[in-house]
Amino acid sequence: MLSRRNFLTAAVGVAAAGGLAACAKEDDGASSSSSGDGGKAITLGFSQVGSESGWRSANTDSVKAAAKEAGYTLKFSDAQQKQENQISAIRSYITQGVDVIAFSPVVVTGWDAVLKEAKAKKIPVVLTDRSVETSDESLYVTLVGSDFTDEGRRAAKILEKVIAKAGLKGPVKIAQLEGTTGAAPAIERAKGFKEVMDADHASDWKVVVSQTGDFTRAGGKQVMAAFLTSNPDINVLFAHNDDMAIGAIQSIEAAGKKPGKDILIVSIDGVKDGFVAMSEGKINAIVECNPLLGPQLMDVVKKVKDGETVERWIKTKEGDFMQDQAAAALPSRKY
Repeated sequence: MLSRRNFLTAAVGVAAAGGLAACAKEDDGASSSSSGDGGKAITLGFSQVGSESGWRSANTDSVKAAAKEAGYTLKFSDAQQKQENQISAIRSYITQGVDVIAFSPVVVTGWDAVLKEAKAKKIPVVLTDRSVETSDESLYVTLVGSDFTDEGRRAAKILEKVIAKAGLKGPVKIAQLEGTTGAAPAIERAKGFKEVMDADHASDWKVVVSQTGDFTRAGGKQVMAAFLTSNPDINVLFAHNDDMAIGAIQSIEAAGKKPGKDILIVSIDGVKDGFVAMSEGKINAIVECNPLLGPQLMDVVKKVKDGETVERWIKTKEGDFMQDQAAAALPSRKY
């Protein structure tokens, strides 16, 4: 039996760039290749969070392409950012008797019951992108994803460089656009950012307002408009992903301010539109979180199916980008 403590994180280079709920989407895809047990294709049930951002769409494309390349039968569902849809999808995969279940959890809590059902049927579960909190760590095998807490720390560190480059004087008044409430990246990115802020900038940095924008452009635009009304003297925005930052830029411009100048902006992800905004001087810096996890996931799925031990991999630092690097970085992006 594979140990949950074998924790896998992605080391991706910068140049690589039955009964579902009615509102969930399911897509079954099979390829002609075979792998795994006696030449029989591995059947993988994969439940995606949704399609809330450019990062998520690229991640979905990566998973689908990698499954096809590996010759796996992929049963895919889009939870549309609803935990109940994911739970229904996982139960459907259990009923269908898939070989392995993988999912990117909408939120961190509330998974014990369905994971126990998978364990009872001896179907291993692999987490992708996001972590969960569970009373029994044996309920899943491993996690293929990034260190979100470290991304938050890196965002704070690169903000130091942005502030120095901009010559910002006086108190740093930060607005924070959080990801989906209860989601691992929202919790951990905020935690990492706060760690650095409290340790190195307790006297000169302050998060004056913080609210979820649900990782969407529409959410970022709406919440930023409210921020500017309640706190018109904000001079820094930390967005938990590029899409919220891009939405916020629209509200900043509508308020007669210049994004990247009047309000310095640091975000996380590194999607194409984020680089475009950075090349235009509207985003000052981006911490990369690469979405192309499909190949790593398929490697882990095969090892899990074959009963192999999943070694602990340590994530290498991904790329951080500032405005003057954007033009060079943009052509190499593949998503």
